[in-house]
Amino acid sequence: MGIIGTIIIGLLAGIVAKFLMPGRDPGGFIITILLGIAGAFVATYLGQAVGWYRAGEGAGFIGAVVGAIIILAVYRMIAGRSRAV
Repeated sequence: MGIIGTIIIGLLAGIVAKFLMPGRDPGGFIITILLGIAGAFVATYLGQAVGWYRAGEGAGFIGAVVGAIIILAVYRMIAGRSRAV
């Protein structure tokens, strides 16, 4: 249930991140959800590296939302910069 749980948490975290960071995303809602899933994986592995989570334990919902917001902000900076060029 570890990876599937992380994907489900990431899906929900992507939706919450989209509502917390409104605006036009280059890629739309589906890309935002995929970034949320990536944020959940990042939060899981960073949390395990720092020692917040044990091996095999996934990130919590709040950690996944924070990871999704960070990845969404980075994605907006990168995608926005490539459109300006």
